[in-house]
Amino acid sequence: MSKVSKATQLRDKSVEELRNEKLDLQRGLFNLRMQKATGQLSKSHQFKESRRQIARINTVLGEMKEGGK
Repeated sequence: MSKVSKATQLRDKSVEELRNEKLDLQRGLFNLRMQKATGQLSKSHQFKESRRQIARINTVLGEMKEGGK
């Protein structure tokens, strides 16, 4: 899973890079859910970090979409 980025760092990336990072985070979140279901999860705080990072990416993508109109 990638390191948590600030929104300003995300704004420097292209739309394609942001989509790829979001997809990686979503896959990681799925893996965390599977670990939790099987009782193997040791770092439950990663749920919160992943969800927030996905929200940051969605925000930046929305800003880019508005700016492109």
